Amino acid sequence: MHTVVIVIHLMIVAVMIGAVLLQKSEGGGLGMGGGAGFMSSRGTANLLTRTTAVLAVGFFLTSLFLSWYAGYDRKPSSIISQPGQTQPAGGSPIAPPTSGGILDSLKKADEQQQQAPAPSGPQVPRSQ
Repeated sequence: MHTVVIVIHLMIVAVMIGAVLLQKSEGGGLGMGGGAGFMSSRGTANLLTRTTAVLAVGFFLTSLFLSWYAGYDRKPSSIISQPGQTQPAGGSPIAPPTSGGILDSLKKADEQQQQAPAPSGPQVPRSQ
């Protein structure tokens, strides 16, 4: 379903770009405005304006749907305890704070790491 909406979204974008480029410039921004354009009658200009408005609404709705669908299955997670979190060098995991705050638990973890003996030289990685 996600792919179908993306394809529809891209088709709307391509048609909207074409509709905007077909419209006659009325501002004369770089001296190119006015003159006999590709579609010079007022009726076709109104049709292109309405078509552009409908395409803009379609673009807006598909954008909203895609952003909603992207976050539909997303679940909040804690930044303190991640499932792939590595354990400190002491070997014991950091316990969640029972009293105090996060700074107290970080201080305890730092003390545990300082108590562990430091390696005497470079270590060879061990596979598990």
